[in-house]
Amino acid sequence: MEAAPGIEKILIAFAAALAIGVSAVATAWAQSKIGSAGAGALAEKPELTGTIIILLAIPETMVILGFVVAAMILMMG
Repeated sequence: MEAAPGIEKILIAFAAALAIGVSAVATAWAQSKIGSAGAGALAEKPELTGTIIILLAIPETMVILGFVVAAMILMMG
């Protein structure tokens, strides 16, 4: 049984959406945990502001990598 002609494009688009969607959800979860811990740390030691900002920025690389993977999926497909 052969697949419909348009199903390949749909599956490629779905794979690209998953690449960005899953990485975005993972980033949101990580930042929520880091943000709440960072708020507690800043309440006790305000000099940790720069470190907390850096720790909040690091998970954003997951979304960037998810975007790169999605772009590669769309370019190859």
